[in-house]
Amino acid sequence: MSCPQSQHLRLQNRRVFLMNMNTKSIIIWVVLIIIVLAGLYFVFMGRAAVTQPAANATATTTAAAAETQVQAQDVTVGTGTEATPGSTVAVLYVGKLPDGTVFDSSEAHNNEPLTFTLGAQGLIPGFQIGVNGMKEGGERLMAIPPALGYGTQDVKDASGKVIIPANSTIVFDVKLVKVTAAAAAPATNTKKN
Repeated sequence: MSCPQSQHLRLQNRRVFLMNMNTKSIIIWVVLIIIVLAGLYFVFMGRAAVTQPAANATATTTAAAAETQVQAQDVTVGTGTEATPGSTVAVLYVGKLPDGTVFDSSEAHNNEPLTFTLGAQGLIPGFQIGVNGMKEGGERLMAIPPALGYGTQDVKDASGKVIIPANSTIVFDVKLVKVTAAAAAPATNTKKN
């Protein structure tokens, strides 16, 4: 048998040992949690730093594309002949500024369709790009950026009043009334002697 005093001493030593172990365990766990949290912080911040320039680059690319591309949406898809470069097209249209101010329309010209050869000089490039690919009977909304519209110049009426400010995106609602296909090039005689 062991003496009660030695048993008490062992029990007390065991408590001190367990208390020291609990203190050590708690300290180890706290240090581990701090290390894990610090690691997660650096990983997250590192990814955020890498992701942020990519997001900015995407936004810049999208903005650049919007400055140089015609944005178009078909309201009605036509079923007739397709407008292709070289074909003569007739359209009814309404031209507006983004705030809804109408600056020109077929209605202002006795509802006479605007007729032009697709791809020929004389109309802003954005309008021709927007009409290209439409089919007779179709209606399309187009947003034309300044680079494909009137650019840095104001467009003025006969009295000198600015009707389209410089650097304006312009919006057109276009209905394709008629397409006359380009005349086919005559076949060449390639007869060999």
